[in-house]
Amino acid sequence: MKPVYIINGFLESGKTSFFAYTIGQPYFRAKGLTLLISCEEGTVGYGPKLLSATKTVMENIENEEDFTPAKLMELDSKYHPERILIEWNGMWNYRNMRLPHSWSIEQQITTIDASTFSVYFTNMKSLLAEQIRSSELIMFNRCDDVDENVLHGYKRNVKAINPKADLIFEDKEGEIDMTTEEDLPFDINNDPIMLEGINFGIWYIDAMEHPDRYAGKTVRYTGQVMKPPDLPKDSFIPGRPAMTCCAQDMSFIGFPAKSDRIAELKEHAWIDITADVAVEDFPGYDRPGVVLKVKKLEATEKPEHPVIDFSQQA
Repeated sequence: MKPVYIINGFLESGKTSFFAYTIGQPYFRAKGLTLLISCEEGTVGYGPKLLSATKTVMENIENEEDFTPAKLMELDSKYHPERILIEWNGMWNYRNMRLPHSWSIEQQITTIDASTFSVYFTNMKSLLAEQIRSSELIMFNRCDDVDENVLHGYKRNVKAINPKADLIFEDKEGEIDMTTEEDLPFDINNDPIMLEGINFGIWYIDAMEHPDRYAGKTVRYTGQVMKPPDLPKDSFIPGRPAMTCCAQDMSFIGFPAKSDRIAELKEHAWIDITADVAVEDFPGYDRPGVVLKVKKLEATEKPEHPVIDFSQQA
């Protein structure tokens, strides 16, 4: 399988600059030929000296309908590259990307211009969501003139779509630290931490990224009971449906919880839950994460607004 590295983002979000920098780094050099497929022409280009020095050949695909497995295999046969880099056009729907069977995505990165994020998030939310949904790394650049509270909101927007992605925020001085507890809309020193409405969603995202921040804390919220068949018999997931982009883009978010009252819980029922937060291994986790130890649960009515709507958080 040939490794494929994909970078996506809207025009002038920094895709070309990032790829050009990465190609030139010694750690990224390859023995064989690198095929770079550019799907749009930005203000920054790839210099011929850089391409020659890094044994990189570039091909342009200007129309979305021409980006097909057949066309890509034609390029593969022409150059026999060791690896492939794809600079994806942000105005094309990433969901429609099709690669040859012999190509395998090694890494996907999304670049975002922080100064224009709110415009794209408001007007092109579906396209943006498809870009970042499978990305391992999401880079916000040009953060210099954006208020830090606004950047924290952007972080929540992106994490709602892709909770596992690594996020980097950069200004002209370099990377910005975005991990302060003071920016959370709830007090993590409360006992219990009350998580109403959107605060549950914000807590879920923050706890995914910083589980140790909540270890030993107690939380309380209203959640819906889910009993996936692959969970241990003493566990269930009390969570909430969430909308990250549009009504067609719904998911269920929540952490596993352990209780000795599993048998009396009905699937999809609504409960008020109070639980201690532990950080430990759990089936499906690739590293220790949040596991709830139920202290108290009671049946309750379905909330007036049951869906956590991240789409309104920009």
